[in-house]
Amino acid sequence: MAASCRFLVRFNTLQKCILSVNANAECSISSALGGTRHKSTISQSEQHQYDLVIVGGGIVGAATAQELITRHPNLKLAILEKEKELAAHQSGHNSGVIHAGIYYVPGTLKAKLCVKGMEMAYKYCDKHQIPYKKCGKLIVAVEPEELPRLDVLMERGLKNGVKDIRMVGPDAIKEIEPNCVALKAIHSPHTGIIDWGLVTKHYGKEFEKRGGKIYTNYEVDKFLTKAESKEGSIQGLTHNVEIHGSNPVNPVVSCRYVVTCGGLHSDRLAEKSGCNPEPKIVPFRGEYLLLAPEKCNMVNGNIYPVPDPRFPFLGVHFTPRMDGSVWLGPNAVLAFKREGYGYTQISLSDFIDAVSFRGLRKLAVKHLSYGVQEMYKSIYINAQVKQLQKFVPSLKLEDVRRGPAGVRAQALDRDGKLVDDFVFDSGSVDMSSRVLHVRNAPSPAATSSLAIAEMVADRVEQQFQL
Repeated sequence: MAASCRFLVRFNTLQKCILSVNANAECSISSALGGTRHKSTISQSEQHQYDLVIVGGGIVGAATAQELITRHPNLKLAILEKEKELAAHQSGHNSGVIHAGIYYVPGTLKAKLCVKGMEMAYKYCDKHQIPYKKCGKLIVAVEPEELPRLDVLMERGLKNGVKDIRMVGPDAIKEIEPNCVALKAIHSPHTGIIDWGLVTKHYGKEFEKRGGKIYTNYEVDKFLTKAESKEGSIQGLTHNVEIHGSNPVNPVVSCRYVVTCGGLHSDRLAEKSGCNPEPKIVPFRGEYLLLAPEKCNMVNGNIYPVPDPRFPFLGVHFTPRMDGSVWLGPNAVLAFKREGYGYTQISLSDFIDAVSFRGLRKLAVKHLSYGVQEMYKSIYINAQVKQLQKFVPSLKLEDVRRGPAGVRAQALDRDGKLVDDFVFDSGSVDMSSRVLHVRNAPSPAATSSLAIAEMVADRVEQQFQL
């Protein structure tokens, strides 16, 4: 009797196993035939579903992502970056200066965010042991007509709350920069240098540590909205925005909300969700010269000009780098591609897009002579050296060679005016409650990145009611 019972128990157990196997097989077959989805399929779909997605892995996008995930650790966030790594363009191709906030009109966002951002940047770098140098900066007046403009800058700096700036004469200038000759200068001791590309990647690492996901090689092709589904996030809202990549291998990413920080492609990203094509991004390449290694001791810190309001860009300056090199420049010429770091890097569509824009044509007509001079300096580096010799007369042509270049995403309106403030935008009616575009984050965006991230996060919370 006991043996019969043991046999019956074993038979029942075997029968349950067979039924379980059959059920799993039926589930798999049903899934293959378009019936009930298998659990693995559901989890794969959910793998690319997020509460909020940041498009753009430059310094503003990475800082914003870090800020948002710090504030909202229970939300699922992702960054989509079209290149193979973060900081591939503007954030990794700049002079690497930590600005103090002297140049900007008091009361403007640029002024407030720069002063605050510099303090935040130094604290962040100290906390995370990111190297930097407080090498200081001189803004020098070399001609008598520049002296009144220098006084205006000094007044601006004081009103902006820039710490410890002072006006210095020729003797003090020589003490700070022995090779610099000038009538008068503003000394900013807290201006520094850093590798902003390294900082951007650190923002990304902190974002990932907090549970964020970074997709690289993901160029956004389009935004779509889908019907509201019953399945929602932890707060009961649906993931009804679909983001499609231009590469077929890119997964479709679905989310509740989108923030774009597209830099050189910010206008195109905005257009993809139904926004006005203006302001237009026009790429301007800035080409630097390099001091010969044995001549890098000619300068101790940054030497900058007094800006001339007649011209759209600042002008050439001396910038020491974290690796010990010294960059001289840049000039400003139209790039033939949005990521065109040299004359041989050409995109016909990008070039036509730029020159056909009414705003660029108006800017070119207004500053024709300036543009010709910049082109001349690009071809003949001795012309750029002559400008630099105004500040450091001992500099010689044989002391320099051609160096790297960066491309600036300059926002222009249709009247040819440089857009010098932040521009936020949302999509069409279908997307306006789901999308926020940071269409212009003007220089010094790197210095201000943590402060900008706070501002964008505040706006995200208000617009999306997080």
